Amino acid sequence: MTKRKIRYVRQKSHKMNKSTKWVIGHQITPKETTGDYDLVIGETPAHVPGPPPHYHEKYSEAFIVIEGEMDFVIDGQPRTVVAGESVDLPPGTLHTFSNNSDSACKWVNIHSPKGFLEFFEQMGVSTEEDGAFEKSVDDKLIQKVIQQAPQFDMVITMGAPHPSE
Repeated sequence: MTKRKIRYVRQKSHKMNKSTKWVIGHQITPKETTGDYDLVIGETPAHVPGPPPHYHEKYSEAFIVIEGEMDFVIDGQPRTVVAGESVDLPPGTLHTFSNNSDSACKWVNIHSPKGFLEFFEQMGVSTEEDGAFEKSVDDKLIQKVIQQAPQFDMVITMGAPHPSE
C-alpha cells in the first residue's frame, strides 16, 4: 500500500489574502490545490448581480453555498441555492447567478480541469486598491470581461443561442 502525503494549507483570513480580488462585484479568494481543479472562496454582497449568462466548453463547474443564498439561472431555469446546497454544472451548461437577498452570500466555486483561475487573476481588482469594488463593476471593466471572456473558455451568450438550441 502506497502512503500518500496529505498537505494542509493554512491560509490567513481571506480578507487579508493579497490574492483576493473583486471580480465583477464578487470578492474572490483563490485557494491552493494539488489536484486538476481550481478552487476559490467567493463572497457576494447583497443585491449584486452576477456575470452575463455564459457556459464553458471544457470546464465542469460547481458551486457550494456556505452562507446565505444565491439565485442561479441554469439552462433557463431559475433556482435559489441556500447554505449547504450545491450546483453542479457540466461543460456546455448555460448559467448565471446573483445575490438578490438582503445579506451577503459566501460560496465555494470549483472549475475542473485547472485553468479558469487565470480569468479571476486577469479580470479582478485587488482588494488592496482604493474603490476596488466600484472598479470591478465599472462599465469599462465589464466590457473588457465580455470581450476577453472567450480566452478563458467563458462563452457569453448575451442573447445568442446556446449550442444545444
